[in-house]
Amino acid sequence: MKVVFLEDVPNVARAGDIKEVAHGYGRNFLIPKKLALLYNSQAINLMETQHRMRARQQAESETELLELSRQLAGKEITLKAKVGAKDHLYGSITNADIAAELESTTGIVVDKRKIELAEPIRQLGSHEIAIRLAKDVIPKIKVTVTEKKTEKKAEKKTKKKIEKKIEKKTKKETD
Repeated sequence: MKVVFLEDVPNVARAGDIKEVAHGYGRNFLIPKKLALLYNSQAINLMETQHRMRARQQAESETELLELSRQLAGKEITLKAKVGAKDHLYGSITNADIAAELESTTGIVVDKRKIELAEPIRQLGSHEIAIRLAKDVIPKIKVTVTEKKTEKKAEKKTKKKIEKKIEKKTKKETD
């Protein structure tokens, strides 16, 4: 039985292939599951139209990815993180953090799995990060990690004490 495969079937054929298969395999498995069609002129025409549609969709998605790549290329984002001794971060900056910051600053949504980080960022400074949108479309962005300004506990306590003293004085004056 000669069939035209509509979808890839592992270890048998790829979509668009024309192959000779056992009658029972074709009749009982491939054709009912719409993995293949009986080989005839209609099946060939159907395959050609599907192939043209796939090619058109692939071209459209490729142009969209190239446009997205142009938008992303050279972008610079800044992330703030708590820092310990010797400019080491508490925790790390992951590709999920980069994707979230990229979305909030530029409005461009990028899947975190497409951001290529060999390992999470644990140092302050600038880092060049690649984003693999497709096989050949890889824009690079610059990620700058800066120190998050936090007040020390002692400063916070003294500020609170001063504020309380001022409140007490204003209460005494108003009474």
